Amino acid sequence: MAAEDGDPWGPAAPPLPRVLCDTARLPSPGGEAAAGVLWKLAEPGRQLDANVVRLPAGGRVDTHTEPDLDVLLLVLDGTARLDSADGEHPLRTGALTWLPHGSTRAVLAGPDGVTYLTVHRRRPGLRIQPPEAADRLRRSLGEGA
Repeated sequence: MAAEDGDPWGPAAPPLPRVLCDTARLPSPGGEAAAGVLWKLAEPGRQLDANVVRLPAGGRVDTHTEPDLDVLLLVLDGTARLDSADGEHPLRTGALTWLPHGSTRAVLAGPDGVTYLTVHRRRPGLRIQPPEAADRLRRSLGEGA
């Protein structure tokens, strides 16, 4: 059998760029149905996570610290306020903000709400492992016999 006959489906095709979402066509800012995650990147094999999020007027993402991931936040529509350790920062349409890992932040939507895109490295998924994997880890840490 020749090498080219080894894969009945042919060589794997390289991934191709493609348009995933037209943010201008996402639900409009009115009403409760338009709040929350409007779109998320869900392509298999990706290295990034991305979400388009809508907060209604006065909505907020409470104060939190992201210990592991840098996040880019791009305001697509509306206004918001970013609260961080160094104070309050107004955000308007077009504002691109870097939220470094380890930083503490909160986002408060303006009077007309805010729609924004976040992008960050993909978090590794949880993997189910056999019970003996935990035993091996304990032994390597000197916690078991």
